[in-house]
Amino acid sequence: MRYASDGVTMGGDPTVVIGGGPAGLAAALELARAGRPVTVVEREDGVGGIARTIERDGFRFDIGGHRFFTRIPEVQSLWDELLGPDFLVRSRRSRILFRGRFFDYPVTARSALAGLGPLEAARILASYLAARARPVRPEETLAAWLVNRFGRRIFETFFRPYTEKVWGMPCEEIGAQWAAQRIGGLSLGAALADMVRRGSGGQRTLATRFQYPRLGPGMLWERMRERIEASGGRVLLRSRLAAIRHDSGAVRAVEIDGPGGAVSLAASGVVSTIALRDLVPALAPGVPGGAADAARGLRYRDFVQVALVLEGPAPFADNWLYLHDPEIRAGRVQNFRAWSPELVPSPDRSCIGVEYFCSVGDDLWRRPDGDLVQLAAGELGRLGLPRPRRLVAGHVVRMRDAYPVYDAHHRAHVGTIRRALERIPNLHLAGRNGMHRYDNMDDSMLSGLLAARSVLGGARDA
Repeated sequence: MRYASDGVTMGGDPTVVIGGGPAGLAAALELARAGRPVTVVEREDGVGGIARTIERDGFRFDIGGHRFFTRIPEVQSLWDELLGPDFLVRSRRSRILFRGRFFDYPVTARSALAGLGPLEAARILASYLAARARPVRPEETLAAWLVNRFGRRIFETFFRPYTEKVWGMPCEEIGAQWAAQRIGGLSLGAALADMVRRGSGGQRTLATRFQYPRLGPGMLWERMRERIEASGGRVLLRSRLAAIRHDSGAVRAVEIDGPGGAVSLAASGVVSTIALRDLVPALAPGVPGGAADAARGLRYRDFVQVALVLEGPAPFADNWLYLHDPEIRAGRVQNFRAWSPELVPSPDRSCIGVEYFCSVGDDLWRRPDGDLVQLAAGELGRLGLPRPRRLVAGHVVRMRDAYPVYDAHHRAHVGTIRRALERIPNLHLAGRNGMHRYDNMDDSMLSGLLAARSVLGGARDA
């Protein structure tokens, strides 16, 4: 059945949305509500992308933790509409664990200086003053950005180990744009000024309360899927993009490999939220202008979540802890009961997510699940926290292309690709990987809404 924008039945091919994560679902829901036929193509067996909720033996956990906090009114309105009383308000507690000591997150002057001791605090302040007097120029890399705002001493001892653990590359190879987008406004000077002004260590840059679905983010994605299908749309799971056929400046069909074999979908247009590295080679015929080389040059960081079910209470009360020690391979640990008590069905159990940042094909990615569970349990026991009790079960989830990498060449590569795609005006990009932009979940959803409105006749999405 086909639908026109006013809801009446009509002929016409659907818009195909590639990727059923937050951006793709937002785009599909917007189109379906406008009465447009839409088909979502998702390679996994469930929707939500990196923000989906995994369920194992009744225990639910995120692939990473996903706070629901936004300053975008229409995104907040959509969350409230779809989740209603299932939307909990939670207190945010997250800290940094480094050398057996806890530090505030985001970093505050009081916790950093007190936690590292008076002698180290003096060295940090001297290093910060030196950086202010002679800042690194040009400020093109993450290393330069952090040194200029915190000083080289605290950068080398505190920021570098964690950042390079996450990204798997030197800070000198990460673009400053990442810091400006993700942690803009933070600096040791701002933290010191805030401490003096407030008489405390609280540099107020992140919300202390957030919302969270009762059974995890998967509640939202499943409800979006239900609304899309109730409006006549389709959501095809375990279906992988094979090709996007286009001619005369327009997409004509999308070919997929699904559970039933190869399928060709006639398409009036495409909203793509998948990695640009995968989108460009799927275009048939290929687009000129160096787009193929640019797509191959884009880099992504992958992710492994090891969920440990333990006897007794969690060894920490925070929602999550950042692990800065370079000797610990894990980057974060999550306490899923702190996100929502209903994620952990047994009162005498806890569920801890131990997160590893890695790359497809490296030793972490290739390790058998049993080895990863033992690694995670061992590292949890080495953190200096109350010793966890008996390990009841362990579950491993691997996620490709979790984070687009901001290296020295990514902006040029993305620009080359976007210029090439301008030849196909009914192909729209949205989402973190679709735009190769390290957006938050709410920004990704907004990009999906804007892409859908472009399909409906508005300005082309940015």
